[in-house]
Amino acid sequence: MNISIYTITSPLHNQKTIDETSRHFLDELNISFKSVKHDVYDYGTSCLDLIYIRTGGTEGIFKSLLPTLLEKSSQPFYLLTSGKSNSLAASMEILSFLRQNNLQGEILHGEPAYISDRIKTLAKVNEARKQLQDCNLGIIGKPSDWLISSGVDYQIIKEKLGINLIDIPIEKLIELVNNTQAIKEENWTQHATSEQVRKSIAGANAIYLTLKKIIEEYQLQGLTIRCFDLLPTLHNTGCLALAQLNAEGIIAGCEGDIPAMLSMKIAHALTGKTGFQANPATINPTTGQILFAHCTIPFDMIERYELLTHFESGIGVGIRGYMKEGPVTIFKVNGKLDRYFAEEGTLIECQDKPNLCRTQQLIQLSPESTQYFLTNPIGNHHIVIPSHCKALLQQFLQS
Repeated sequence: MNISIYTITSPLHNQKTIDETSRHFLDELNISFKSVKHDVYDYGTSCLDLIYIRTGGTEGIFKSLLPTLLEKSSQPFYLLTSGKSNSLAASMEILSFLRQNNLQGEILHGEPAYISDRIKTLAKVNEARKQLQDCNLGIIGKPSDWLISSGVDYQIIKEKLGINLIDIPIEKLIELVNNTQAIKEENWTQHATSEQVRKSIAGANAIYLTLKKIIEEYQLQGLTIRCFDLLPTLHNTGCLALAQLNAEGIIAGCEGDIPAMLSMKIAHALTGKTGFQANPATINPTTGQILFAHCTIPFDMIERYELLTHFESGIGVGIRGYMKEGPVTIFKVNGKLDRYFAEEGTLIECQDKPNLCRTQQLIQLSPESTQYFLTNPIGNHHIVIPSHCKALLQQFLQS
């Protein structure tokens, strides 16, 4: 992690003693810092900048530095303090001053393990924000007609996340696919469960190769596709393409669902993990168990998979993927980023019911959390992330 520390110390204190105290305190945190400096000339250049208030009597020094700090960075002020030499008292006075001037800040103080975890969380959040700046996400075709509550304000997404949403006509994809040589991918063919699916793999691969061309042309770091338009025009699906793209680190979502794509991108930037876009098929409010299902899942999320036809249409290629049981987080943001859902649970088992989308995950949440889905959901699609990361998502969306 790229973390810098800028120290502020009162000249009234014995510097040798303070240096020794500081060394011991920072060693206890067990975090690798880029640098520890007594000046602020490069403040704002690291992923996370900490202002280490080493002693009391530093309030006036900080106030004199504030105009320079504000010129260099717009991030909140994170005041690191050991509590020695009245450093906590000084930090409280400084934070109070910041709040009076409508500036954000936080005191990082407590047991070394707590401070260390807090620093790591803040660094991950800042790294994610930098990663999203000027990121291009493509919407290939408009959102599917049934996504009536999943609109997005492009300007808000740009202002809050720095993401550029780029509209790309679905007709462009279809035309390019028709002019792309269909090549059977042998690695996929061995997973086909029928001759019909086996024959469809070459066409599915052509969709994948075409999406790669579009990604390169528009310099995309992610996309969502109005995939149901491919069924009548190309007689195939985007399921294989999306599964492969996600595994390659390119966020790829279904049905032109922009909030779902944004949720996947945010989660990936924060955790480095790919997400499974799915919708609840059944909910048991008494037990808290929810069955999520969809017809594609990123290849890097699963231990094994089978290729079947697409569930609704019975054509093309769909994926039944089996993910390892264990901790998961269910996540979704809305189109204005002023509301989100994040809840931790456990993947109990992967199922293979014949009357649902091909990949099916039975997930245990708390019974209380199921009321969100039944009373005030954010659309139908949600993202299943293979880890517990609720606190990290909350920090990102609340900061």
